[in-house]
Amino acid sequence: MKIFLATAVLLAAPALVLAQTAPAAKPAAKAATAKPAGKPGAQARGPARRAAAVKSVEETTPIDDDPNITLSPEDLEVAKRVHLGTFPCELGASVTIAPSDKRPGFFTVRSGLMRFRMHPVSSRTGAIRLEDGRAGAMWLQLGNKSMLMSQKIGQRIADECMSPDQTTFAEELKRNPRPSILDALPPAADGAGTASAASSTPAAAVTPAAPAASAPR
Repeated sequence: MKIFLATAVLLAAPALVLAQTAPAAKPAAKAATAKPAGKPGAQARGPARRAAAVKSVEETTPIDDDPNITLSPEDLEVAKRVHLGTFPCELGASVTIAPSDKRPGFFTVRSGLMRFRMHPVSSRTGAIRLEDGRAGAMWLQLGNKSMLMSQKIGQRIADECMSPDQTTFAEELKRNPRPSILDALPPAADGAGTASAASSTPAAAVTPAAPAASAPR
């Protein structure tokens, strides 16, 4: 009898093992069937990758090689007034500006490890303004100083940069400061004020004398 029971247990063991492993195989089958759903996403990434590749090529193409960027005669005139050379800036920084050897009116602006290709753009204030639209950088040249700014990070890369002409102009401003529009006007002189007051007062009207009465006859 014992031998019979042991034999029955041994025969039933494989069935129990199959019963336990069969439910575990269902999630794997579900996971296998879920994989084809990812194919449309992979196809959608194709155009995005191509667009990113085109953008990368555009960003790496120098501005002075881009035929879509053209300069007006006014821009070329502004380019003639851009200071060239290496200029010291505050905090030990420096900026070097050199004209492009490919197209007139374009410049290479360097500061440290950064390099930009810039061209003149219109400015309402009359200052000389160079921009690299792709890199988001701007060079602003004033009468007494210049500055290199990053429009992407919103801060100045180099400030208080001065060429020899700007240094001379800054020293002249220190000796002879320009009057500000916010400064009060100087008071008028006393004589001038009296004269203006007298001129503004109307003259008294002269009343003609009455005719003399005739003696009775």
